[in-house]
Amino acid sequence: MYVYNRFYFYLCAPFNNTIRMYIKQFYTNCLSEAAYYIESEGEVAIIDPLRDIDTYIQFAKERNAQVKYIFETHFHADFVSGHIDLSKKTGAPIIYGPGAITNYEVHNAKDGDVFKLGMISLEVLHTPGHTLESSCYLLKDANNKPHALFTGDTLFVGDVGRPDLSSGNMSSEELAGILYDTIQNKILPLADDVLVYPAHGPGSSCGKNLGPNTHSSIGDEKKSNYALQPQSKEEFVATVTNGLQKAPVYFAINAKINQTGYDPLDAVIAKGTTPLSIEAFKKATHKDVIILDTRKATVFTQGFIPGSISIGLEGRFAEFAGSMLPFDQSIVLVTEAGKEEETVVRLARVGFDKMEGYLQGGFEAWTNAGEKIDMIIDIEADELMMDLPHDPNVLVVDVRRETEFAEGHLENAMNLPLHEMTDVAQLAQFEENQNLYVHCAGGYRSVIAASLLKKQGINNLRNILGGWGKIKEQEKAVIVKEANVLN
Repeated sequence: MYVYNRFYFYLCAPFNNTIRMYIKQFYTNCLSEAAYYIESEGEVAIIDPLRDIDTYIQFAKERNAQVKYIFETHFHADFVSGHIDLSKKTGAPIIYGPGAITNYEVHNAKDGDVFKLGMISLEVLHTPGHTLESSCYLLKDANNKPHALFTGDTLFVGDVGRPDLSSGNMSSEELAGILYDTIQNKILPLADDVLVYPAHGPGSSCGKNLGPNTHSSIGDEKKSNYALQPQSKEEFVATVTNGLQKAPVYFAINAKINQTGYDPLDAVIAKGTTPLSIEAFKKATHKDVIILDTRKATVFTQGFIPGSISIGLEGRFAEFAGSMLPFDQSIVLVTEAGKEEETVVRLARVGFDKMEGYLQGGFEAWTNAGEKIDMIIDIEADELMMDLPHDPNVLVVDVRRETEFAEGHLENAMNLPLHEMTDVAQLAQFEENQNLYVHCAGGYRSVIAASLLKKQGINNLRNILGGWGKIKEQEKAVIVKEANVLN
């Protein structure tokens, strides 16, 4: 099943007379996020739902089942959960573990509380460390045997939740120490055959280096997960806190939204999918409004509305939007035809609620009306190699992360990571006579970067197609590696 780059499932326990339960994982690739549907005897529990909830409701309806509980493992930082809307539409209570203080009605479960679901049950295990309110849910089968642990961000495949997204005023080291106790007292005592279902898979920024799979077992994690190996608390704290990348800026915003509440998604969609004529669009953009163009990066460079920011739907769209765009400004959209609602939903997943509508007819309508457009020059990597020796004003701007840059980059290239380009001062450092050649790893981030530079009035730039992947193949490329590559 495919809806908004979202729903793939792993069926671990088919409904039958022996097991009497059904588990489905809803996995969203672009956010590396997993939500869970658990059913027994027509009763359903949903764990960590995304904001767009209709698929859970429809799936339960198709199975003639009713949502009885909505479980949250913690205040998520990387997406806005659908718990509030789902509760309003189904009447099911929202359940958090101990210490989750919210601005809406929830049931705060105690450590060890048990919730019956048909012939099975879910036991609350308070597992602080990633955040203070973090809790896991231990599913027990009809024979009261532990079957699966829904770990949220406490335990991942090959990793544990980062302790620097603090609840309260605790340091990363303090939370890591608490996480160590959680691992020792709550996770390691579980039987090896207990399945592990985390809230995230590879690519998530909620851990340091998640493994390639989206599910595991306690036994496998005891063998391979560095955080579950025998070690002192001091060793654990040092290992877990070392080398953490800076958390995306939207994480704190999303965690707050999940704690305090949000507008219904239906209202956000209705407003965001309002079609705007060219005149209405132009009127809207005279204000302090962001023009967000979500067409493919390779299409954007061929022509766009001046001042637009490019973040293509084909990449990890919501993550980049959350990292690059302010949350306190309105957004008007330029999309591929038929992608308007998808764009709004994926923005709403990370907390954007101020979408004011989209350009009716898209960029084609804009050009047909004879309106002014802008472009970004694309070049191949071999053209860069030809220009470098002959143009003293060439500056290669590498917008990959510091770790990527350190592992290999062009000699004399400047590293300006994309996530730092929200700071206007960073974009004001270039000289008028410089010719900027912008690249990332493959070409997606460099177009975002180029659009930001263009928005600031920097026009002497080129986007390198294929990015570092193509540059490093060039025979004349002088590649430099840094000695201080971060792990």
